[in-house]
Amino acid sequence: MRILFIGSRLFNDVADYASSRGVTTILSESNPEAPNLELADSCFIVPRGMDAPLEIALREDVDAVVPLIGVDGPLRDVARLKTELEESYGIPVVASGEGAAEISTDKLKTKEFFMKNGIKTPAYAIIETSHEVKGFPTVLKQREGQGGSNIKVASSYTDVEEYLGSHESAIMEEYIQGVEISVEVLRWDGQTFPLVAVDKGPTSTEGIHPLGKVKRAPAVIEGFSGDEALKMASRITELLGAEGNTDVDMILSEEGILYAIEVNTRPSGTRYISEAATGINPMHSLVDMAMGDWNPNKFKRENYNAVEIPLGNPGNIESLMPEGVKWLLHGPQNHMRLTARAENREKLDLIMKRLRVI
Repeated sequence: MRILFIGSRLFNDVADYASSRGVTTILSESNPEAPNLELADSCFIVPRGMDAPLEIALREDVDAVVPLIGVDGPLRDVARLKTELEESYGIPVVASGEGAAEISTDKLKTKEFFMKNGIKTPAYAIIETSHEVKGFPTVLKQREGQGGSNIKVASSYTDVEEYLGSHESAIMEEYIQGVEISVEVLRWDGQTFPLVAVDKGPTSTEGIHPLGKVKRAPAVIEGFSGDEALKMASRITELLGAEGNTDVDMILSEEGILYAIEVNTRPSGTRYISEAATGINPMHSLVDMAMGDWNPNKFKRENYNAVEIPLGNPGNIESLMPEGVKWLLHGPQNHMRLTARAENREKLDLIMKRLRVI
């Protein structure tokens, strides 16, 4: 089995697993200084875009393609690559198609998709002046962007005017006070499997970046069943026709109402905590999908408590780990995160106390 992986930044998450399954790994990457290049059986440094990966896929006679792209920008090009390789050459590409990518990478189209399908989402409007704002706080967004970029929680008309000073218009969205919830959904060949509801912390008018928050899984919130989030995420993914790994972001309001916020058709930043809580590695599933060997009916979901903590550059923290806790440090230097799992939440609370997080 020969698989082309596009993008090296996340390749370390799949390299060993693919090799253990007898896969010949071929990697394409546009940055010669990118990490993980040495982990592949063969690597090609190519110009940006999908023309070169298309050429490599055909020249190297690959059996499947797995894009490992964690940003929104190239997803529409990936979707077009998927169309050409699958329809013209019969080579499966483990990624979402053009329709799903078009909606997920455009926040306005995402909101329209939610409304069209009767999915609860915060009220919104397009504004060009501050006079169109009816109340505060309110959320201002652009049609494109991720990880909190170009998003502002405005608390005054001055905030709105400053934002519109840099943007001709904005999507104005109702601010919901509550808890941010995220669910990764694996979907391939008509089968759907949601992983776990991840608690990403309370909503904030400060607009804290998701990587700067403590996350917990499964989400344990009074009056809330994680099953509700799993069902909503699965329904959204299926209606969208997304494939591979999809991340659905929601907010659970203080009144207990679940709102859909965004959907991202790419590997998720919650993949480590999702695996820690369930024992199911979403990145390994992408390899299984490419091999035609992905069957969610065979999954044995484990039920652990997991936490992910941003630490920066933590140094040696092994002595802080209680007995029976499994843990992993990941992320770039000075922006590292600790993901840990245990059979009970008390051990994880102890870690956070020792790290002075709580």
